[in-house]
Amino acid sequence: MAVIVVSGTGTEIGKTIVTAAVAAVATAAGRSVAVLKPAQTGLRPDERGDADEVVRLSGAVGSAELARFPEPLAPGTAARRAGMAPVGPAEVAAAARKLAEEYDLVLVEGAGGLLVRFDEAGGTLADAARLLSAPVLVVTPAGLGTLNSTALTAEALRARDIEQLGVVVGSWPAEPDLAARCNLADLPESAGAPLLGAVPDGAGALAPEEFRARAGEWLAPLLGGTWDADAFARSAGC
Repeated sequence: MAVIVVSGTGTEIGKTIVTAAVAAVATAAGRSVAVLKPAQTGLRPDERGDADEVVRLSGAVGSAELARFPEPLAPGTAARRAGMAPVGPAEVAAAARKLAEEYDLVLVEGAGGLLVRFDEAGGTLADAARLLSAPVLVVTPAGLGTLNSTALTAEALRARDIEQLGVVVGSWPAEPDLAARCNLADLPESAGAPLLGAVPDGAGALAPEEFRARAGEWLAPLLGGTWDADAFARSAGC
């Protein structure tokens, strides 16, 4: 896979840290990796963005951010309110293709969920993925409510004939409750795709060296790691 699109079922659920983990494992395997953030919202020009954080944690060698909008809103809304040009799916796809000419793997990290509007025409991350014919890795929270949002995201992908690579739990709690533990078995059914990892809560606070050394423990072999979904679910219990 030259391009993987990383989408969440919502916002603030660990999407950037999962992207960093995938980048770290690929980099450790000798692949050159670039991360593309189409639209960063809610940050000043001098603040570190999500793409910067992926590079810091993973050691990926390339990054690009197509636009930055000051207010923490959906990209299309943030662009309109700032009086700035939005970033559309065609622009995202073009940037990803250009990076794929230089790097072995390009990770396109979306903003929020799959169908968040990028522009006034209603363009979304799903549209960019379809233009790229790229698979989508879905990041989801661990607890109650995640089955519904994961199923809705999967349904949206199927309706657009976009491949879903699998699901990763973006922030696995140190002391998971009953819902989180049972969701490990139920998420693949809701998604119609395999569970490909669980990144522990607080992983983003690790030193980069430790993050890179441990990233493979959190991701399944399809993503280059050693994580075993069945063994993890058994150990969690339900």
